[in-house]
Amino acid sequence: MVEIKEVTTRSGLRRFRDYPDILYKGYENYVPDLKGDEMNMLRKDKNASFEFCDARYFMAYKDGKPAGRVGALLNKAANERWNTKRMRITRMDFIDDPEVSAALFGEVEKWAKELGMTEVHGPLGFSDLDKEGLLIEGFEYPALSITINNYPYYQRHFEANGYMKDADWVEYNLYPPKADSEVSKKLERLSNIVLRRHNLRLYELKKMSEAEPIVRQIFTLMNECYRDLYGVMPFTPKQADEYYLRFKPLMNPDYAKFIIDKDNNLVGFGLGAPSLTEALKKSKGRLFPTGFIHILKAIKTAKVLELYLVSVKPEYQNAGLPAVLMNAIAKSAQKNGVVYAESGPELENNERVQALWKMFETKLVRRRRCFIKEI
Repeated sequence: MVEIKEVTTRSGLRRFRDYPDILYKGYENYVPDLKGDEMNMLRKDKNASFEFCDARYFMAYKDGKPAGRVGALLNKAANERWNTKRMRITRMDFIDDPEVSAALFGEVEKWAKELGMTEVHGPLGFSDLDKEGLLIEGFEYPALSITINNYPYYQRHFEANGYMKDADWVEYNLYPPKADSEVSKKLERLSNIVLRRHNLRLYELKKMSEAEPIVRQIFTLMNECYRDLYGVMPFTPKQADEYYLRFKPLMNPDYAKFIIDKDNNLVGFGLGAPSLTEALKKSKGRLFPTGFIHILKAIKTAKVLELYLVSVKPEYQNAGLPAVLMNAIAKSAQKNGVVYAESGPELENNERVQALWKMFETKLVRRRRCFIKEI
């Protein structure tokens, strides 16, 4: 017998957050969330997204034991922006039991109908910087710290409950060219020409605090560049501040590159970070008592780079600026002995981004899917 209980207490929210630790115990590719950050994302008093979102969290129990979890997320601003009536599925995990998954889907759909929604889709999060997309291909590769981890059987359960493909994201491994290769020399020449031609300069950091004067410009540029991508919502100033404080301690300034014009206005940026996958596994997602040591070490020495974002103002997107940013990141990766970079999820039809990878040796390694169902 399956019993569904809504999470209504702080201790219940911790159990909801920590349930994947139980479900994925012994699973090699499981990467835990950073516990403090995840708790803040789930709490209405800590997450600025609740200015325009509502959420409910549910736990499933079978024979008295935890068997699954799901979050139902209503993003009112996204529905208004895209003229939809959708409920989002977020943070869904469950044992391989159709009775359990059906009960969890049913709880989300029930609330969606009560609110007059006509569709349910996901997995998605509070914003485009939250984890999104069910992993459906690439289970044999090491997981990323910034993406959803799930068992292969999840897709079967989504489809059995009437969910169909709405959008796919793909992820690549990118291998930086050697420092003395013809590709590196060509990229360097191109970068210098582009910057001179448009009277721009590359702004690089010695420490992450040097990015603070342009943080708001970063999110303003993201809002401009990504506004027409699938499900994307503009970031509010409060969200921008929260995400900056969240990611700042995890970044290595070597992989934060900015292009500014003669008036010090931001026209493009590229952000990457050393992979925290192994550090989070060793620390079990907890900073204390010793987890921070693993994370600090990874920030300085990790040989895998996770590429977060590359953004260029629309009027410069055909001017070669993405190549300038990727060249700068590649040079830092070469200096630090990075073996390869992970592109992170990108929409499968985002030809502009995929054209950017053509300057590197690449390998398609994962595919993720957002599902949708009419109710």
